Amino acid sequence: MRTKWDIFCCVVDNFGDIGVTWRLAKQLVAEQNVDVCLWVDELDVFARICPQANAHLTMQVQQGVTIRKWPANWQACDAADVVIEAFACELPKDYIQAMALREKPSLWLNLEYLSAEPWVEGCHGLPSLQSNGLQKYFFFPGFTPKTGGLFKEQDLILQRDRFLSHPDYRAQFLQQLGVEVKDDTLLISLFAYENDSLASWLNCLANGDESVHLLVPEGRVIPKIKAFLGLDELRVGGIYQRGQLTVQMIAFMSQEQYDQLLWSCDFNAVRGEDSFLRAQWAGKPFMWHIYPQEEEAHIPKLDAFLALYCPNLALSHQMALNDMWRQWNIGEDISNNWLTLRENWPQVSKHSNNWCEHQAKQTNIAQALALFYLNWL
Repeated sequence: MRTKWDIFCCVVDNFGDIGVTWRLAKQLVAEQNVDVCLWVDELDVFARICPQANAHLTMQVQQGVTIRKWPANWQACDAADVVIEAFACELPKDYIQAMALREKPSLWLNLEYLSAEPWVEGCHGLPSLQSNGLQKYFFFPGFTPKTGGLFKEQDLILQRDRFLSHPDYRAQFLQQLGVEVKDDTLLISLFAYENDSLASWLNCLANGDESVHLLVPEGRVIPKIKAFLGLDELRVGGIYQRGQLTVQMIAFMSQEQYDQLLWSCDFNAVRGEDSFLRAQWAGKPFMWHIYPQEEEAHIPKLDAFLALYCPNLALSHQMALNDMWRQWNIGEDISNNWLTLRENWPQVSKHSNNWCEHQAKQTNIAQALALFYLNWL
């Protein structure tokens, strides 16, 4: 019999939590031959990244995954063999009791946020004894072999390379979005939180020596774009010109489409966790807007990733990348940083691809979870 896995996701904001758990659920079904039920408290948010889903159904199947509404008033049901509590969401008390009452208690995993901080290696896989006798294990995604690995489908790089090897695929995809890119134009995607650095970057792009086409999916950065353009409203598909810079707003898209967007662009500005990791699998230069926290608690997390990401770059290239990312995340002017990065573009591009190839060799998180369960048995 196939093992049953339940994944619980409490949608906080920004699509990050549901984005990660939806990718994981699909991958476990497709690659690990298990049954997965994804419990989601906000199905309307889920439907934004899975357009074929019906936000009004309490239960449905999408891409082999059972999607169930996580109701405020929990109804008793059997617990699964493996239960993943995503990002410290609180499981229903009755469900926890059902986990403990099984003939073979459920394996309880707390899936943590992705981090490059060194302490993650020491905490990954540690158990925490609960009052009912169950043990909850902490599972940390990460960039080193001593962590739980990264979210990456087994054939993802093959899919990307196939897409990029046929110029018609890229042109057809962009055409579907209503995007026409002129020759010798730098294509950039922008997916970010509210960012005070944005105006300096856009001004730099507008006043530069090269043609730039900026694609902006719907999201929290749109008010900053409107302020830069001096407009009260932006419409999906709308094209706006400022000097050398063309700005085009595009509709929110499925995860599969977003991957293709990242592959299609020369540079990707991304945010949070899910798009941050997908930009790395694109193998293109990118810039990360980490989720802002009070008292700049997010900056050490940014520095921890840069410490892993940059060592194989020449010192001058490291400084250019470090400076731009830090300035971007604290809301400072990044125009000079961008110009320096463009001067070092060939080296940064090569490094982006090398990093992708290196990380792709590691065990992915779906494999690591399946192995953890077998070892626990």
